[in-house]
Parts: sequence; structure tokens; C-alpha cells
Amino acid sequence: MSRLSDQEYLKTDQYRDSTNLDARVVIHQRFSTNAYGWFKWVFDTLLKLPEQARILELGCGNGLLWRENIDRMPPGWKITLSDLSPGMLDAAWRNLVVTGRPFKFEEIDAQSIPYADETFDSVIANHMLYHVSDRPAAIAEIRRVLKPGGRLIATTVGQNHLKEMTEWYARVKANGRWEPVTNPFTLENGMEQLAPFFSHIRLSRYEDDLQVTEIEPIMAYIRSGIRAKDLLEGELASLQHELERELQDRGRIFISKDSGLFEAVK
Repeated sequence: MSRLSDQEYLKTDQYRDSTNLDARVVIHQRFSTNAYGWFKWVFDTLLKLPEQARILELGCGNGLLWRENIDRMPPGWKITLSDLSPGMLDAAWRNLVVTGRPFKFEEIDAQSIPYADETFDSVIANHMLYHVSDRPAAIAEIRRVLKPGGRLIATTVGQNHLKEMTEWYARVKANGRWEPVTNPFTLENGMEQLAPFFSHIRLSRYEDDLQVTEIEPIMAYIRSGIRAKDLLEGELASLQHELERELQDRGRIFISKDSGLFEAVK
């Protein structure tokens, strides 16, 4: 089984807590060229929902979607935030408890959602469907718990997202192989995976890239995705030296991005 969908690995290693995710979020927060902001852009789609909407997020991570938009949330929304990892739920709770908003937090496997049919006005799967081993089962569950006219908001990335970072991963990983997280559910193949369950699907892309002016956030990003015992430290040091020279010569390091969302209506 791929580590991308290995629940035990995800819960006890990669997403044991929010440390790895936080390291990856920082580089986007500091060096993205699109000033509008990813979380604000995603949230714009949710503002189509009713004032009294019930919303379920699967794989909520550290809850930044909500923290970054807390002042835009209609007071009547009832929001359940869920994740496979208790550690990630704890991080989300810590980020959101200070807002005073009554979020509900639950540990949920997207392949078996413990709610009745037609419960939610929207289900959000933010960069998480590629972590699900049985995506058809999860998508069927999402459709089941959506009300008629309810919306699935599924964000993901394209096959060339962070392609430079992927090349660096492959270089410094001990076995020389790196499996990009984009393979199972991408902007290129997500439509065909959703189509058996939803007849109205729209794809939107978020135009952005990274112009990085410091080396350490890149190195922290790389370390966040590979366990220490799987890193070639000598190759990592060599890569850092090369990036430092590039930064000195060019003044920035370019990293491509390709992110977007599917909006599927039941």
C-alpha cells in the first residue's frame, strides 16, 4: 500500500501532529505570488451556501481554512471538522478554540462517514482525497450524506504542482524514488473519478507560484516529507549549497504551483 493512503502511517507518522503540515504551509504563506490567498479563494465558493448551512470538512488538518476566514463565516453555519488523525484534530481545536465559534470536532474515516443520509449542505475535502485508499467508497459516502443540491468542494493539485520540489525529494531520498502526492487524485484525473457520483462538476484553478528568497523554508519543507532515516544527508547538503548559489545569482528560487478545486453538486 502506498504511504499516501496508509492510514496507520498517516496517523502515527506524517500527520501524528501538525508539525510536518505547518512546515509546508509556511512556504506558501510567505512566498506565494498570488496575494489574494488560497484559503480566501476556497472560502469564496462556500459563501454560496445557505445562511443556516450544515457543513462537514473531511481531513481538516490544522483548521487554517476556518481560522483565515473566521470573520467571513455566517453565524448560522453549523460546522463539523473531522480528520483521521487525533493529533491533527487537536491542532485544529487549538487554532480555532480562541475564535469563540462553536465548531464540532470528530475523528472520521472518509470511507465510512457516521452520519445519516442527506445531512449536510456541503462536504469539504481539502487536499485529502489522494490520501484515501478506496476513493470510490469515500465519494459515495460524501454523496450519501449530502442533501439534494448539496455541494462537494474537493481541492487538489495538478500533476506539475511543485515539480521542482518533487525533483529535490527524489534526489535526497535514500532509495532514489519519490511518489508525488498528486498521483491518485489530481486536477487532471479528478473529474473522471467524481463523474460516476455527480452529474454537475466544475473545475477551477488557482493561479499562483512561489518566488522563494530564503533557503531554510525549502529545506524545512523537504525534511517535513521524508523521515530522517530515509534522507541522504550528504545529498541534502549538496542540494542546499546549489540552491544557495542560485539564490545568490538570481535573487529568488522559482517553484511552480498548480492548485484548484472541483465543485460537485448532488
